[in-house]
Amino acid sequence: MRKLLLVSLIIISGLVYISRLFYLQIYTGTTYNLYEDNAIRKVFDYPKRGNVYDRNNKLLVANQPSYDVMIIPREVEPLDTLEFCSLLKISKETFIKTYNKAKNYSPRLPSVFISHLSKEDYAVLQEKMRKYDGFYIQKRSLRDYQTTIGANVLGDIGEVSTALINKNPYYKMGDLIGKQGVELSYENTLRGVKGVKFIQKDRFNRDIGPYKNGKFDTIAQPGKDVTITIDAKLQEYGELLMKHKRGGIVAIEPSSGEILAMVSAPTYNPNILVGRDRSKNFTKLYNDSTALPLFDRGLQAMYPPGSPFKTLNALIGLHEGVVSTDDTFSCSLGYRYGNRKMGCHHHKSPANMNLGIYESCNAYFANIYRRIMDKYDSPAEAMDIWSNHIKSFGLGDYLNNDLSVGQPGKVPTAKTYNSAYGEKKWYTTFTLSNAIGQGEVLATPIQLANMAAAIGNRGYYYTPHIVKNIKGETIDSKFTTQKQTTIDKQHFEPVVQGMFDVYNKGTAKNLQVKDIDICGKTGTAENFAIIDGKKQQLTDHSIFVAFAPKDNPEIAIAVFVENGYWGSRFAGRIASLMIEKYIKGSISRTDLESWILNHTLQHEYEKPYSNKPFKINGETEILTVDQYKEKKRKEALMNIALQVNDTLKK
Repeated sequence: MRKLLLVSLIIISGLVYISRLFYLQIYTGTTYNLYEDNAIRKVFDYPKRGNVYDRNNKLLVANQPSYDVMIIPREVEPLDTLEFCSLLKISKETFIKTYNKAKNYSPRLPSVFISHLSKEDYAVLQEKMRKYDGFYIQKRSLRDYQTTIGANVLGDIGEVSTALINKNPYYKMGDLIGKQGVELSYENTLRGVKGVKFIQKDRFNRDIGPYKNGKFDTIAQPGKDVTITIDAKLQEYGELLMKHKRGGIVAIEPSSGEILAMVSAPTYNPNILVGRDRSKNFTKLYNDSTALPLFDRGLQAMYPPGSPFKTLNALIGLHEGVVSTDDTFSCSLGYRYGNRKMGCHHHKSPANMNLGIYESCNAYFANIYRRIMDKYDSPAEAMDIWSNHIKSFGLGDYLNNDLSVGQPGKVPTAKTYNSAYGEKKWYTTFTLSNAIGQGEVLATPIQLANMAAAIGNRGYYYTPHIVKNIKGETIDSKFTTQKQTTIDKQHFEPVVQGMFDVYNKGTAKNLQVKDIDICGKTGTAENFAIIDGKKQQLTDHSIFVAFAPKDNPEIAIAVFVENGYWGSRFAGRIASLMIEKYIKGSISRTDLESWILNHTLQHEYEKPYSNKPFKINGETEILTVDQYKEKKRKEALMNIALQVNDTLKK
């Protein structure tokens, strides 16, 4: 019996051990990973990043050699810190801070210690690197901008964040990644694939040769070249016209949806975000909270669309059958409803659709809008139908494009007003500002350029996009597929004619360009700001949308100029010049060009927002709008800091 018990215990113990080993090796065991082996040194070979060309094959972005000093913290031996810092042109404090950062990331994995050495610094340091165990030099490439324009379009590359490293194992500490623009949108295409060499080390941590004779080494695959849709000459001209102004220009080829120009003002030279000064220069741009040079106004700024929006209400009115082109409405310097009045400028009365468009009559479009709303049983039903028509032109949507940033704009629905006033407690007159592109409607310049393209195409558009060609690939089919609006094709011609007459005899008659039939629409958007808790009106924005020629248009454009007074003053002039530049390649309207180049809006951005004095650094001053905004921003940041401090104390 005792023998049987002993045998049983031995068998049971054996089974327990076998089961445990089986569990550890089969279920919880991990596959051998070369990257985790401390006896193997990994040397990455960074590929050449793809070049970027404009639509006419002009090289915009290439590469230049760069050298990084890498560190493996656990392999660092005592060294002459002062000498090393002198060679790297850094302080001892920077050395300690960078070393600790690398050690916290990983004591055994390499990371960048100092990036972007010049050729001269590399030559000096290379001779002495043998003295500094745990450090080595790694070659890679930096961007080499062949232009000074298009910073918002091209973007830049910078060091990858820790958060992304944790999310994407491809990236390691010190790797460079697209941060903005095309560099960000097409990061996976442009970056290529890193190669890697595995070096065997002996017990003294010395390299003894390739691991397994290089069996597991891989070769770097260069990034693919990308041709973008931008016309570099048109982009450069647009940036010139927007100098000393704030706003955005977006130009699109209606027949393809290709973006011809995408200007954001103010802008900056993309070359300042290359090399060792990148961090300093980026911080300076980021902290400019008044001019906002990093804010892409063509894609992110949401403005009231103003009078160009009236063209959509005309189309919806025709499609819904609530108005004909011959219907007329009287205008006595505006439209009265209840005890309120929507003002309008002086022009002929009564107005039909053609005159309503080319003279931009508010009363005409208020009447159309009311007819659209009154067609249905309830304002809520009518609002949702109207909203769906508007959205079919790409407003209120990100457009599903290939751009790195954007905003959806805003197109109100019944839900918008139900939330504001309560269900069944609002009426058409509550929303009448929608008739003229004010009120709850917001749009970005790219959305209005796309709207103009859809009108020029008589009812369809292609998704605006920035990529024209990728070497060895075809572009996404979503960029080559037509998107139809909800408006029947036959309704577009009278609206197109009205926009054509804006140039012939309407609000842009002084902006005509010889031999080009331009269809356009001026706009003046009211500009409000909340100052000291009160809504105050500032100088209006200047807006203009257009396409040309009238038939089979080659370009559609939207121009927003902040605080530009009215549509034809700044935005209209710029639109006419951009259209002529693209279609003809030269400028005949030198009078328009000279006026734009010699007129700045800086005085608008610097003028006092009120006569109320403030104490600044002990002195009483009248603040400009920009200074007031900056003051309020700093106050908000200070309040947040105080709240955090109070929370920590508690």
